[in-house]
Amino acid sequence: MKKLFIVAIAALGFTFGAQAQEGFGAGVNLGIPMGDLDDFYGFNAGVDVQYLGAVSETFYAGGTIGYSHYFGKTYDAGPGIEIEQEDIQFLPIAAVAKFMITEDFSVGTDLGYALGLKEDVDGGFYYRPKLGYRIADSIELNLSYAGISLEDDINASTFNIGFMFQL
Repeated sequence: MKKLFIVAIAALGFTFGAQAQEGFGAGVNLGIPMGDLDDFYGFNAGVDVQYLGAVSETFYAGGTIGYSHYFGKTYDAGPGIEIEQEDIQFLPIAAVAKFMITEDFSVGTDLGYALGLKEDVDGGFYYRPKLGYRIADSIELNLSYAGISLEDDINASTFNIGFMFQL
């Protein structure tokens, strides 16, 4: 698992370093856990770096790597029993596709795998459909739904708002 992580980081680092001027970006986002996790986690925060290359005038493709942190909360587990949920973290590694609907609006998705960074948390299939609106030449506001399909049919999902900064 650690070897896979190191190889993935190195491969993405070489890709980003070699072609950074063509579409390198960094982003931050905040999310609200939904579905299977909303009782156990209060909110989510994440960061991403990505590279997008132009396939056509309106379609871009590339890769992304990020960090996603789910903040645990105290929940009621029965009469007089409260449990404090531990935080969990993931490292999403994904392919990115982005289509410009207009000069300022875009739709896209990230598809890949999110590595669990806590010893007892496995990773899973990662998906993140996104809507974007360019608010300045190099800043995009985006809304997204991120999901990680975990074992036992558990879906770690969040509704996110964030910013992507083109470098």
